[in-house]
Amino acid sequence: MRLEATDLSFGYPERPVGRNVTLALGPGEVLCLLGPNGCGKTTLFKTLLGLLPRQGGTIAIGGEALDRLTRRALALRLAYVPQAQGLPFPFTALEVVLMGRVAHRGLLEGPTAADRAGAVAALAELGIGELAGRDVTRLSGGQRQLVLIARALAQAAPLVVMDEPTASLDFGNQVCVLTEVKRLAARGTGVLLSTHNPDHAFAVATRVVLMRDGAFLATGLPGRVLTADNLRAAYEVPVSVERLRSGQTICAPLYD
Repeated sequence: MRLEATDLSFGYPERPVGRNVTLALGPGEVLCLLGPNGCGKTTLFKTLLGLLPRQGGTIAIGGEALDRLTRRALALRLAYVPQAQGLPFPFTALEVVLMGRVAHRGLLEGPTAADRAGAVAALAELGIGELAGRDVTRLSGGQRQLVLIARALAQAAPLVVMDEPTASLDFGNQVCVLTEVKRLAARGTGVLLSTHNPDHAFAVATRVVLMRDGAFLATGLPGRVLTADNLRAAYEVPVSVERLRSGQTICAPLYD
């Protein structure tokens, strides 16, 4: 299953955001978008998900035009983890994760035993099985974010879009999420994610897109895209990019 956008223009009725963007995501790939706040990452994601109408170009998922897919057909192909958000109703964490199984059932069918087992497994895989019966409105922001990621896992779609999935998480849970991204890719899932941390891209990405003002500044392998010069052009701050003896690459700002 592939996600492909060609010459895509996106934005809002009164405010164009980006133009002539082309990207592709295939099985087992992790494509990571980086760029400053307001550069268009979330707007691009919402357009790829069909939540905003495209303003030009084409979007295809599995070789079919996005415009021709029903919401159920799209959910079977593409899962979405939004930015950390409050959940307005007092569902339990297990009930939220079970929502990821809706596309696999008939409109009036309740969850099956297999659905429940898959939801429990998704919570356990992220190390939050103990939250299954907890009210999500009483969880911390980081815990809610992990529940939303578990919902995407339970959805079992071949493609996953994650909008800053580590933004509200502590260090340990960031590692947990990045480890899960690598596991998904190893299983053949294509993952498109955004982050503000270049180190996360170095850790998990097979390819990187660096954005600014709705445009792609550079696209390619992390080591070729996330250079000190490119990061300074995107974020307008001096940075250092160093390769350690272990082979790991890290990025750090340079303070005056």
